[in-house]
Amino acid sequence: MLTSSFAYRIAMSSLLPNDRVGTNEPIKIGFLAPLSGDVSSWGLPGLQGCRLWQDRLNKAGGLLVGARRYPVEIVPFDCGYDADRAMTGARHLVQSENVKLLLMLGGDTFSPLRKFLSDNKVLTSTLLPSDLSPDTRYLIAPSEVHPLYNVTGVDWLARNHPEVRKVALCSQTDAHGLPSIATYRAAFEAAGIEVVKEVKYAPEETDVAGIVQPMLDADPQLVCWCTSYTPMVHAMTEYAFNKGYNGKIMSCTLDDYARLVARTSTEFMEGTIFQFPDFDDPELARNTSFLMRPSSFYKEYTTRYPDSWSAVSWEYVAILDIWHAAVEKVASVQPVSVMATMKQMDPVTHTFGPARWWGESVFGIDNALIGDWPVVTLKSGKARIAEFVSIIDWLDKHEALFRHHMEQEGQLWHQRAESGHHHAQLTARAAY
Repeated sequence: MLTSSFAYRIAMSSLLPNDRVGTNEPIKIGFLAPLSGDVSSWGLPGLQGCRLWQDRLNKAGGLLVGARRYPVEIVPFDCGYDADRAMTGARHLVQSENVKLLLMLGGDTFSPLRKFLSDNKVLTSTLLPSDLSPDTRYLIAPSEVHPLYNVTGVDWLARNHPEVRKVALCSQTDAHGLPSIATYRAAFEAAGIEVVKEVKYAPEETDVAGIVQPMLDADPQLVCWCTSYTPMVHAMTEYAFNKGYNGKIMSCTLDDYARLVARTSTEFMEGTIFQFPDFDDPELARNTSFLMRPSSFYKEYTTRYPDSWSAVSWEYVAILDIWHAAVEKVASVQPVSVMATMKQMDPVTHTFGPARWWGESVFGIDNALIGDWPVVTLKSGKARIAEFVSIIDWLDKHEALFRHHMEQEGQLWHQRAESGHHHAQLTARAAY
């Protein structure tokens, strides 16, 4: 008697033509992202991580498709975060390279590609879930669901530091900042923490004092930078330090935190809360999702590509892990078949454990993957995971509140579509 898994694999494989290649011909994966220019820090570290993934998989024998193994090849195209270049790259990767998965940063480089990728049924991933909508059936956000995971930091803070009752927060007025400030506002309301000052600033703003001083004047016990870009996070944190601020700090990201510790002090940065761990963290040792395991991936990455580690280094690799699992389950690399398998897997194992597909209430389609997410704090100048918190559990209690604040900022998918709102013109993720 066939097992349900084997029967499902046969059924799915039979729906599509079998175009398996010979064992010497690689299965290609496209990488379409900025690899040069001002925002290469959103793409290049990811490509470097993907090359480690490719090398390790090929060394182990390649990708198992049915009873045969095939080498994989990451095929990059540098779009420089330019829409026209992105379209050229997409056509090349899909039509000439015949890629079976297209890894993208998303945002402004995805918008003009919507129809082309949909018409060609190209399985595509994005790091920016705001790309999702009901007309993006083959677009998935399985790595990070920004900014929803930020609720976990606030939830942890409220349970572990109940003395913190007042927060001042800020973020830029773009497609990163607006949903972020809405999410933090919802999380603080759910936790019963009062927002005593909220500052929204233009993405090109450089007047750090004009942003941070009004926040400090409100006498908060916590300042929250939301999803400000790394150069601004560093500048605002240093300003607060120089002004003698002695409360807590929260931020979505804290890339290159060692530089901040060096420019302020270990004591000042102690207990800073953010969302992205180093992958040598002991709490990740139990994780088995990465082909290379988190600690060995981190060690090999930092050895081969020193001084370039960030969240981008692993986020694209996390997508490859999920794709890899679906390919081997369905015994096919056909994008539609793999996509269907991904959606049928219950649960899906993502970077930090079991997860499920979600998003219809905000993105109009359940193509975003949510599960547990780590809350990270600085301890003696080193990032350490304090706890894994369930996004799903938080949404079970507060999804209506989250949706309300997203709606207030015009961030629901139909509001963005009606307003013609453009994505963020990204700035560097790396510190200046």
